[in-house]
Amino acid sequence: MAGENIIKVLLVEDNPGDVLLLQELFKEVTTVVVKLMPVERLYEAVNYLTNETFDVILLDLSLPDSQGLQTFVIAHNQAKATPIIVLTGTNDETLATSAMQQGAQDYLVKGQVTGDLLVRSMRYAIERQRADNALRQSEERFRVALKNSPIFVYNQDKDLRYTWVYNPPFGLTIEKILGKQDLDIISVEDAQHLIAIKHGVLTTGIGTREEVSITIKDTTRYYDLTVEPLRNETQEIVGVTCASIDISERQAALRDRKLAEEKIREQAALLDVTTDAICVRDLNNQIIFWNKGAETLYGWQATEAWGKNASELLDDEPSPEIEAALLQAISKGKWQGELTKLTKMNKEVLVASRWSLVCDEQGKPKSILTVDTDITEKKHLEAQLFRAQRLESIGTLASGIAHDLNNILTPILAGAQLLPLKFPNADERTRHLLEILEINARRGADLVKQVLSFARGVEGKHITLQLRHIIVEIAKILKETFPKSIEISTNVPQDLWMVSGDSTQLHQVLMNLCVNARDAMSNGGTLNISAENMLIDANYARMNLEAKEGPYIVITVSDTGVGIPKEMLDRIFEPFFTTKDVGQGTGLGLSTVLGIVKSHGGFVNVYSEPESVTSFKVYLPAVGGIETRSPENLSPNTGHGELILVVDDEAAIQEITITSLEAHNYKILVASDGIEAIALYAQNRDKISAVLMDIMLPSLDGLTAMRTLQKINPEVRIIASSGLMSENKLSAVAAIGVNTFLSKPYTVNELLLSLQKVLSKVN
Repeated sequence: MAGENIIKVLLVEDNPGDVLLLQELFKEVTTVVVKLMPVERLYEAVNYLTNETFDVILLDLSLPDSQGLQTFVIAHNQAKATPIIVLTGTNDETLATSAMQQGAQDYLVKGQVTGDLLVRSMRYAIERQRADNALRQSEERFRVALKNSPIFVYNQDKDLRYTWVYNPPFGLTIEKILGKQDLDIISVEDAQHLIAIKHGVLTTGIGTREEVSITIKDTTRYYDLTVEPLRNETQEIVGVTCASIDISERQAALRDRKLAEEKIREQAALLDVTTDAICVRDLNNQIIFWNKGAETLYGWQATEAWGKNASELLDDEPSPEIEAALLQAISKGKWQGELTKLTKMNKEVLVASRWSLVCDEQGKPKSILTVDTDITEKKHLEAQLFRAQRLESIGTLASGIAHDLNNILTPILAGAQLLPLKFPNADERTRHLLEILEINARRGADLVKQVLSFARGVEGKHITLQLRHIIVEIAKILKETFPKSIEISTNVPQDLWMVSGDSTQLHQVLMNLCVNARDAMSNGGTLNISAENMLIDANYARMNLEAKEGPYIVITVSDTGVGIPKEMLDRIFEPFFTTKDVGQGTGLGLSTVLGIVKSHGGFVNVYSEPESVTSFKVYLPAVGGIETRSPENLSPNTGHGELILVVDDEAAIQEITITSLEAHNYKILVASDGIEAIALYAQNRDKISAVLMDIMLPSLDGLTAMRTLQKINPEVRIIASSGLMSENKLSAVAAIGVNTFLSKPYTVNELLLSLQKVLSKVN
């Protein structure tokens, strides 16, 4: 902080009330002295910053002479070395976030600021600015250190010709090395050894570190050589990058160290019988021992782990917890705690980790022993227990209040039945409202029974139902109760099949989905409820593990609201998980939907994109009324050996699509991303008859890949595939000339018919 705990603050704020409030908040905090300089306009702040320096700037983004992000940009350009905290209203947090992206250290929302929060934010901003400055100084020191170090650093291409050289050894110059190969510089025997090492890295794509000897003019020197694959922006290996350190003077010491490490390995081999992961690393964090338990837990074999940096092997990115553990183990001799680590398959595991410092005979630290116990499943079971306890508490509460709820609903229901008799001449709208009141009072009573059944573990009574009636009833309620800015539409065929289920529970499923859709359209939009008959085949069932072969009814509830962020899609069905504000949602709605649907033998799929269409599809097994499909649909035309390029990043979809097409006399090439698809097509363009490509792909998205294929071959035939047929997505696909779209999950017939459609254009 500033000298003697004094902070010099420039406050740029034109609202006298806000200025007075901030002054009072500063007075509440006795641990720090604040010298506050308030100004009302941006140009006044710029004038001050020309002649004075401040520890921090509090900047309102809405000033008389400047508005929005430009306000921050001007102030930041005038005082780049001074941390800026922007002040914003409750509705302007997006603007504050943009300022953070431009370099603001923090932001505060007016009306939500306390004295402690204000001072903590300023301390954080100042310390963060100092950390940034320290990082820049550290980087500069690193560059200077590398310049003066004895490390020989260089790059070679695939032919192992030197393409970049820094700090060459042996008295050689950069000019004598560039463009040459090892055989041109050193003896044949030494060069062949180096070439073998580097070819191994080029072939496997895995870096290595070895000690090598090189003899020049009868003088032999020893080097610690590190070789890593050199990749371009598409991750293709284009050569190797190497670092070589002269360790001739340390050879004797290194041999002693190896003997000590070997002794550790021999002693620790006795621990291979344990299921715990035991690892020994030197003080540079390099792994020197790795037991069978570590192989089992993390997936890396001992030969793969030895010599690797432990943090790089087990952590996705630098971790403050790991650094703290390492420092405490070195300084205090031991550390223990819980850590999240990554396996070879990139799976996170939670471990209880114990670290102990190992010293040599003279008491000098030489390595660190770590013992990791997998507690992932234990933590998962604990979370399930806590969730079950919360649900049990809810059940107990529900049982307690059900009696009172029935007492409340009884007069409401009785009144709803008596009012039509008391007002026989009421107009049609009034009679309709009374009808809705009675229906929903009955529904409320049924829901109380359902809550009691849930609390006591009793399932609802299943009868044969026609869902069209429930959908029509719900549509009436929605049109009467939802805001007029929301348009309600339904699409239900007259020949809709029947289901076996509990009417109240299924009514609750649809109402929960519709209420969520309403909440997502605060500014209005369209809510559509549709239903259709669907016959799920083996192909579809294998692509969706919850589905079974047979007839289903599919109910779709879609809205044009704000959408669901991708990172939340996997969590929306969790009990108590909600994206709504406090007091507006319990987080039980969708978990209840899922539970009811599963109890009916069905499943739920959801498709959503931010600021676009969200669709919930409820699949329920149908009973009776199964139509016989026409022979033409059951037996589509088979292929004639055409080669199809299938592009999808889901292994399960790749597998089932290959199986389906090969069974119908097609040949298959498979790519997992857009880059691989382009490479395969370029190599086989004259052989490939059609391309089936998912729109959402890693590395390179499907739309870009499709455009690239069209540049390679304007006549390429493409079927676009996706889990959500939104208008935006269909328009984007159609705009590049791809008019055949296959919605996931798709049946074999749908896939074959789509192929026949595009192939017929070729023929």
